[in-house]
Amino acid sequence: MRMLCAAPLRKKGMVAEMAKRVAYSAMLAALAMIFSYIEALIPFSFGVPGIKLGLANLVVLLGFYFLRPMQVAEISAIRIVLTAFLFGNMASLLYSLAGGFLSFLAMLLLIKKGKGFSPIGISIAGGVCHNIGQLAAAFFILESAGVLYYLPALMLGGLISGMLVGAAGVRVHKYLEHITLN
Repeated sequence: MRMLCAAPLRKKGMVAEMAKRVAYSAMLAALAMIFSYIEALIPFSFGVPGIKLGLANLVVLLGFYFLRPMQVAEISAIRIVLTAFLFGNMASLLYSLAGGFLSFLAMLLLIKKGKGFSPIGISIAGGVCHNIGQLAAAFFILESAGVLYYLPALMLGGLISGMLVGAAGVRVHKYLEHITLN
């Protein structure tokens, strides 16, 4: 008896390609989660809630150069959800989803439409937009304009962390240039 499926695979290579993409996505999501866990272990205290290095964003940044945007979005979403369930709470999930979504959109826009932006510039935009997204989520969740007082410190934090992650991305990219993941 023949099984019916919504989208029949016409070529054997399509199955292998899909398996390859799923494997890369899972591996990179796991790597991003490891970076998030390492970051949670390092006691950074900058005096402002929400400021952190953002090591997991290195995976997202590099993903834009090797993967399809939808795969990068999937990796980012999987990492955010699993990390929040393992190391955070519902509030951290909401803040991270808002920040991750805005960061993803900003980086995607700069990569697709912004000519002349380096990975460092793209990472800075991602870091700053991540903090804006988290601040916007806090504004709506807490229903208080008081959270906006954190804006200058969070922008500076996004700038610095974006520069560091972007610089790391440039160095790692040199070693991965010969790899084709998509």
